Order: sequence, then structure tokens, then C-alpha cells
Amino acid sequence: MSEASEKVLGIKHLPLFPLPLVLLPNEMLPLHIFEPRYRQMLADIALKKNLFGISFFDPNVSDDDKPPVGSVGCVAEVREINRLEDGRANILTLGIIRYRLLDYVDAGDPYYVGEVEFFEDEEENESLLMEASDEVFVLFSRIAEAAHKLSNQQGELPQIPPAPPEMLSFLVTAAFNLDNEMKYELLETRSTVERLKKLREILQKAVVKMEESADIHKLAQTNGHGKKKIDI
Repeated sequence: MSEASEKVLGIKHLPLFPLPLVLLPNEMLPLHIFEPRYRQMLADIALKKNLFGISFFDPNVSDDDKPPVGSVGCVAEVREINRLEDGRANILTLGIIRYRLLDYVDAGDPYYVGEVEFFEDEEENESLLMEASDEVFVLFSRIAEAAHKLSNQQGELPQIPPAPPEMLSFLVTAAFNLDNEMKYELLETRSTVERLKKLREILQKAVVKMEESADIHKLAQTNGHGKKKIDI
């Protein structure tokens, strides 16, 4: 059993916080808690494991923030909390494990509570996993290097630590400004290989443009006095 699965062991009902964003496992997310119902939720989960679910809803599709039964979300663990004098709070959360919403539970709480089942990726061929993981890691490293050059090498080079394939796939997904629809698609995918292949397609399209931009930017720093002529 994974560490993530151990954290939610025995949990069947989960407080839900619908948001117009997608949280991924191993992704950090700061939140400002100001609505009374979620202040109450924060107080309630503090008595247990400091866990709640973040479920995506699209405000452009519906005014109702109630995620549909069958949808997928991610458990958020409160890692830091800064309570303000007026009752509001700033919190830092970490995505832990995914869940599927089976039904809603009427527990008399002011916030949604869902009956959920937790899941992780299915077991797959190790050699396929490592091959896909290595390809994505190399592509990400190339993009990070290009981005660093575009910033005139200010700050530290963006890096993702070596990680098991499933974790790496979510770390890379979180590092890019993907739209919610794509993030949700990657979130609900239960095949690490499939997720890595989709990421590879995205990164392959981005890396050429990023490296070309970095080369042009480098040439521009020399006022165009480079050995190679570039047609723009």
C-alpha cells in the first residue's frame, strides 16, 4: 500500500471544496478561506486528518458548483495554516490521491460531503513505464533550459527531481500552464504510460518553439552579430 493510500485508509466520506481548477497529486496549492461554510469545514477537518477533496467545476458551463456524481477529484492535505483575526485563513495544501465521487451524503454540514472511492494508476509494464518516463523527463529538461535562457538565466534553473513514473507524470503536468480540461483528462487517466505519452506529445510541440525562441533571444543579446543568419 502506498503512502498516499495509507493517509486515506478508512475514509469513506470526504468534505468537498468545488473550485474552478484541477488539483493534481503532489501539487502544492495555496488557498484563501473566507466563506463561512469552508471556515467550518477547515475547523472540522482539523479534528481529523486535515483532508478534504477538491473537485473541479466549470463556471462557464454551469452556475451550480455541485460537481456531478462520477466525477474525479483530488484529496488535499492542509500542510500550513495562517488564521486571520476576522476568521479567514490562508492555507497551503498538497494534493495526495485521486478519488471518484460516488454519491453525496447529507450529514447536515453547510458544505458538500461526498461518498468517494480512492484510486491510483494501474500496474503496467516496467520497461514501458521507464522508457516513457525518461523521454518526458528529457523533454522537460530541455524546455526548462530554454526557459532559463529566455529569462537571461535569472533565478534557478527550473527542475523536477527524479521520481517514479506516476509521480513524475503529475509533477510535469503541474509545472505547465495547461488548461483545466487537459489537466482533468490527465487526472482521471489511470494509465501512467498513457498520461506520459500525452505529455510527450505536448512537450514535443512546445520544446521546438521554446528552443528556437531561446536561440533568437541569445542572438538578440549580441545585437544580431551571430555566425548563423536567422530569418524571422
